[in-house]
Amino acid sequence: MKRLCFIIALIGAVVLFAPFSHAKDVYTVRIQGAINPAVAGFLGECIEKAGKADAEALVVLLDTPGGLDSSMRDIVKEIMDAPVPVIVYVAPSGARAASAGAIILLASHVAAMAPGTNAGAAHPVTIGKEKADEVMMKKVVSDAEAYSKSIAAKRGRSVDFAAKAVTESISVTAKEALAGKVIDVVADSTDDLLAQIDGRTVETEKGKVVLHTKGAKKIEIAMPFKFRFLAYVSDPNVAYILMMIGIYGILFEFYSPGTIFPGVIGGISLILALYAFQAIPISFAGLALILLGIVFFILEVKIVSHGLLGIAGIVSVVIGSVMLVDLPGSPLAISFTTILIVAIISAIFVFGILSFAVKAQLSRVKTGSEGLLGEMGTARTKIAAGGRGKVMVHGELWNAHSDEAIGEGEEIVVTAMEGLVIKVRKKGG
Repeated sequence: MKRLCFIIALIGAVVLFAPFSHAKDVYTVRIQGAINPAVAGFLGECIEKAGKADAEALVVLLDTPGGLDSSMRDIVKEIMDAPVPVIVYVAPSGARAASAGAIILLASHVAAMAPGTNAGAAHPVTIGKEKADEVMMKKVVSDAEAYSKSIAAKRGRSVDFAAKAVTESISVTAKEALAGKVIDVVADSTDDLLAQIDGRTVETEKGKVVLHTKGAKKIEIAMPFKFRFLAYVSDPNVAYILMMIGIYGILFEFYSPGTIFPGVIGGISLILALYAFQAIPISFAGLALILLGIVFFILEVKIVSHGLLGIAGIVSVVIGSVMLVDLPGSPLAISFTTILIVAIISAIFVFGILSFAVKAQLSRVKTGSEGLLGEMGTARTKIAAGGRGKVMVHGELWNAHSDEAIGEGEEIVVTAMEGLVIKVRKKGG
């Protein structure tokens, strides 16, 4: 009888505490700003970390204006292959999942938005606006549309929205997204989200998973310095400034060899800029104009053009900068304010160096043998007409000859240099 009571009690305890056996941690990560390779790499590491920790889910708090198509596709792949459920939550109020962010939202195992947020406007943008690119643009749009629709279909979300977000750049509010089956949940907070999705079944790489998220412990994953730094450098405005610092640092080293510091800073800045530009789609025509402007700056110092080459260089740099990353309406565009500031600094830099170069060319030589020309001194010995003697110039005793007779102690002026012998005349003669 005692044994039977013990068994019953044991079974009761198992049943009573069974729900708690499912209790796992929920990892959270916040993604703000443009979608770039650094963000894609960081989010991939977060998914891997959550998987290794056997977390209940990974909640991505998303607020982005969009970003690179390649980085977005990398993130979508990571989500599709994730060993744990990935919940994308557009939050807080005022946040958005635009462009690439909208596709990432559609790809999530659970899509959620906070009140006062919006998602959509996923029409792709490309460099340039030439009519000759219309056919290519149609191909890009068609590819993006098919990609978006396939993701929405796989997750059981609105294929119509997925198509129109790309082709018509439509955007929806949280309430509209829920009604149109774009998302699964509208939640006021992360805790509210976890409470609402508790018990929901999702399909992951490992198969079907029942979420037990209500009251789960949240562990936030902070972005490491490495990814924060790379994300900052990948900003087109920062990359552009780094490129110009790199170019001007190397130019300064070219103008003044041996300075070292400007060359070192310039080299490091240029390498960081090249890292950013390998991920950002840039116009090679714009880059060529910038390089042409730099050539004009160099020539301005070497050739007397009265400032025309310098002005041409500044114009070339400005036009090239405008063309460099031509993505209207994209977060990956260089601010015109940044371009204007760089143009002003370029003008100061170039014409500042030019003024020093002109002064150096026009100034009288003050060192070496040529520096003696026009200098005054004193005859230390008599010098016969056409003969030689000794003179004191700059505190140094020199052999000298003169076409006229000069008495000892008379003041003389150096008129020429002939090897180690100077030619002199009487002062006032």
